[in-house]
Amino acid sequence: MTTDPTNERSTVSRRRFLQTTAAASAAGLASVAGCAGGTGGGSGLDEIRVAYMPIYPDMQYFVMREEGYTDELSATVSGEVFSDGPSIVQASATGDFDVMMFGVVPAMIVMDKGIPAKITAANIQNAMQILAHDDFAATWEAADSGAEAFARFEEEQGRKFTFGTFPPGSVPDILLRYWLAEVVGVDPENDVNITALGGAGPVRQALLAGEIDGTSIMEPVPTVAEIRDAPYQSIAWAGDFMPGQPAAVTLMHDRLREDNPEQAAAFVEQHQRATTFATENPDAAAQHASTVIGESSLPVETARQAMDSPASDFVTDPHKIAEGAQIFSEYAAELGKTSETLSNDQLFDFGVYDSL
Repeated sequence: MTTDPTNERSTVSRRRFLQTTAAASAAGLASVAGCAGGTGGGSGLDEIRVAYMPIYPDMQYFVMREEGYTDELSATVSGEVFSDGPSIVQASATGDFDVMMFGVVPAMIVMDKGIPAKITAANIQNAMQILAHDDFAATWEAADSGAEAFARFEEEQGRKFTFGTFPPGSVPDILLRYWLAEVVGVDPENDVNITALGGAGPVRQALLAGEIDGTSIMEPVPTVAEIRDAPYQSIAWAGDFMPGQPAAVTLMHDRLREDNPEQAAAFVEQHQRATTFATENPDAAAQHASTVIGESSLPVETARQAMDSPASDFVTDPHKIAEGAQIFSEYAAELGKTSETLSNDQLFDFGVYDSL
């Protein structure tokens, strides 16, 4: 879904916030920004470097960039796009990024590696859809259980059902494994095949080409598949089986979060502003998503339809995903992605959001 698979840096536009309706909704936050010191000058970082992904769980970055919210900060904001969370984990080893907007599990891996950072905001909740080929969906509906449906597929097709999703250790991968084991009651290692694909773009292409039987994926990929008449449909949504399911988060390096707390608070304040904007102005948010992701990959009409998906549940409050984060933390440790089950005290800095 990215127009720039080589991770070319894209510096944010300096377009000022002009829309009066958004200005009115943000007026109450303006005084907070003033108290935080985020809109004025003073000491602090000269540049805030952001790593992000071309997916709806990073909607706040799209809005912040295109609405000019980053111009309200005392530092220049620059962004670099990555195809998936594990790629950001690899890049984080150099410590180049002040903010990483990616999956909660890759964020855990970064912290487990000893990189000084914590989650200061959620981006979205209930973001994952489980898609399956139309033929299997019919079997799914007719079967007495999900386990029976997968067993019947293997008997009829002479092979195991194949999911294609993000790489191991990503949110789509671990959410899929949780759903299979805890909800459906099948063994992710033995009863199905899970194939690692390199991000949203490859998953989309695999769906359009009919190369996989199903996937675990976030918007806008399900909507793209629907509009392009790919023969897949949703058979499960995270909001039904794991309410408050965490997906992408805003992970903040300690040099911003601890060393420059006023700038950290100002960034999260603009993040909250973007969440409100996306919720109240879906047409404009869709336009921004199309612009940042690339209109050739995500036409405006498709982007707008994806805004109506139940999986487009944008939030900033990190408390809302705290319970689900512990489930993901346990799975990350069991799968060997982290050395231990990280507690919420280790994962989150709620204080930045709470200070607003």
